[in-house]
Amino acid sequence: MGASAMHDIFVIGGGINGCGIARDAVGRGYSVYLAEMNDLASGTSSGSTKLIHGGLRYLEHYEFRLVREALMEREVLWKAAPHIIHPMRFVLPHAKGLRPAWLLRLGLFLYDHIGGRKLLPATRTLDMHTDPAGKPLKPLFSRAFEYSDCWVNDARLVVLNARDAADRGAVIRTRAKVASARRDGEGWTVLVEDLRSRQVEEVRAKLLINAAGPWVDNVLTGAVGQNDARHVRLVQGSHIVVTKKFDDPRAYFFQNRDGRIIFAIPYESDFTLIGTTDRDYKGDPHDVRISDAEVDYLCAAASEYFAEPVLRKHIVWTYSAVRPLYDDGASKAQEATRDYVLKVDAPAETAPLINVFGGKITTFRRLAEAMLEKVEHLLGRRGPAWTAGVQLPGGEFAPTAFDTELARLRNDYRFLDAAHAYRLFRLYGMRARALLGSARSQADLGRNFGADLTEAEVRYLVAHEWAVSADDIVWRRTKRGLRLSREEIAALDQFMTGLSGAHHAAAE
Repeated sequence: MGASAMHDIFVIGGGINGCGIARDAVGRGYSVYLAEMNDLASGTSSGSTKLIHGGLRYLEHYEFRLVREALMEREVLWKAAPHIIHPMRFVLPHAKGLRPAWLLRLGLFLYDHIGGRKLLPATRTLDMHTDPAGKPLKPLFSRAFEYSDCWVNDARLVVLNARDAADRGAVIRTRAKVASARRDGEGWTVLVEDLRSRQVEEVRAKLLINAAGPWVDNVLTGAVGQNDARHVRLVQGSHIVVTKKFDDPRAYFFQNRDGRIIFAIPYESDFTLIGTTDRDYKGDPHDVRISDAEVDYLCAAASEYFAEPVLRKHIVWTYSAVRPLYDDGASKAQEATRDYVLKVDAPAETAPLINVFGGKITTFRRLAEAMLEKVEHLLGRRGPAWTAGVQLPGGEFAPTAFDTELARLRNDYRFLDAAHAYRLFRLYGMRARALLGSARSQADLGRNFGADLTEAEVRYLVAHEWAVSADDIVWRRTKRGLRLSREEIAALDQFMTGLSGAHHAAAE
């Protein structure tokens, strides 16, 4: 067992909150060690609806501060990562017997005006008899409202925060489980087990941040030894991905008769993403799977709107995640607050612990800033807040210059077909050039594992983005799993077994 020097901060959890906190903290001058027991974004953070949004429906629950903060973050995050975040227009059909038109107009007026919108276009009203958005829907809707939010590749947002944190000096360890964390006179002694080698490392830190998402209470009852921890309400959200339902680049926001809402969103060029559900979850978050009842619910809810019904046979993939909402005692899962809560546990003369409860992917950066205010109070100030104007790796171009930069990439790598170049630039932005290197032909990219996933891309993800298994690559880094066969994924896994051990290079 090796011992390390004293770090300022130890972060448990490699989801969006943990990686966002690590990035902000190391950029201010704190030394940071982050441990994630699985892959980055392997829990809640890759199971979202993929939106950077204000949360229009949260206005109904009077969460004005949360909505305003989220609305303000849309353009901040778009500017920070214009390769993995882009604007999207949403069509909200007005359905008789549901929320009245005046209420929708009022909500969208607030949406347009309380969040500092500058680049995103404003709300407008659509005639569904003449607008193309009406074509895929039943002829029941005469009017709709169109508004702006943003789309995000959620798993990549997590990885890019981790990459930037590591580039600035943070230690990022994946497949590394915190076996125990104990206070002593000067700080925390944390035992970290590498789940691949089974080696245990002793890490010392002045402050412990528990950002374990759905496992936040498990960390407290297990590793930290607080047996009375009951702070989190686990809410399951499930999505289905179906064959493409419409050609329009806009997404749909559908109201359901039970008061809930679902989205139908263009996804990965050839598919439509439909979700989400909201139901309380009991059990291990690792085991979450979509239920038959959720499949039926999503198919039925979407079929209320689409002229061509959504059937089980159209489903090509499903995913589920557990949201760790702060337990505020709300009676319904969909009414529980989506706001984040940061709790400091710092008895006199002992090392501090800060627990993260709840939060949304949209507000992760603001959550990190709120966390660093607490860290500064406990450890002293090192540097100013800085993340609002700094781009994430690959995002070093203006948000309106995506097409221009993509054209430059295609001009420099003329052997790439249009779809392949677009995919690489959407995932890696300016770092696509680091991936492609000096390649002058398709053959220079090495073995093709299928669906234009090449050896060059795989090696890049292993070396720079902590990818260890085929699942890491095909479901979190690239979504190529939607197009690869089981045999192709198995062949990729076999190839990656031969690269074992190389994943540590990203964190060194």
